[in-house]
Amino acid sequence: MSDVLKGKRGLVMGVANDRSIAWGIAKAMHEAGAELAFSYQGEAFGKRVEPLAASVGSDFLVDMDVTDDASLDAGFAALAERWDTIDFLVHAIAFSDKSELTGRFLNTSRANFKNSMDISVYSFIECARRAHPMMIEKGGTLLTMTYQGSNRVVPSYNVMGVAKAALESATRYLANDLGPEGIRVNAISPGPMKTLAGAAIGGARKTYKHTEQNAPLRANATLEAVGGTAVYLCSEAGACTTGEVIRVDGGFHTLGMPQPDHL
Repeated sequence: MSDVLKGKRGLVMGVANDRSIAWGIAKAMHEAGAELAFSYQGEAFGKRVEPLAASVGSDFLVDMDVTDDASLDAGFAALAERWDTIDFLVHAIAFSDKSELTGRFLNTSRANFKNSMDISVYSFIECARRAHPMMIEKGGTLLTMTYQGSNRVVPSYNVMGVAKAALESATRYLANDLGPEGIRVNAISPGPMKTLAGAAIGGARKTYKHTEQNAPLRANATLEAVGGTAVYLCSEAGACTTGEVIRVDGGFHTLGMPQPDHL
């Protein structure tokens, strides 16, 4: 898919390190010819993101706290000052208190429920609202990341499953709102991946192994596969795709039970 995003530019949010899903997407977009900006939250993450951004030819990093309206306003103002328009925004941001990603969902605290929904769901809406004026002129693509725990119970995924269900619903509503202006809104749903965020979920290693053993392709998602899907969705090949959850999980979501060898 060389050069299919040549001439396009956009913001990637949520890179934590070189194993982040957001980084896999950024790398694939760079290889497809896109020009990239990155957001980060706080000095520590900024130091991690800076060399990664430099490796894909970007010197444009913006500090943004998605729970703070003033921070988002300032971040998108800086983006608009650099570029009049953008073609895509990648939202790969989610959070829950790690202590509540084990045990029973029944014990979810009110405070963590609100915080998880704010960071994992509402932040996408806030970012879409701010990206919207920069996409009106020629359309664009908004992407977010979800997981099958949104519609099937995954042990220890807990409040994040509820948050991802809300995120997928928000994706559909945003797609309907913004479609008349040529703005597409989609979610990518990878299978379990060895990321910093994934490691916070109780039983992550067992989940990863189970998916690899039982998915029709007998493989978990890779950063390259997720990145390639993002490139497709942001390219002209994805011109008629919006409001979708695209699964990149080796086909695991199609199963009704494990493979016979792993029952």
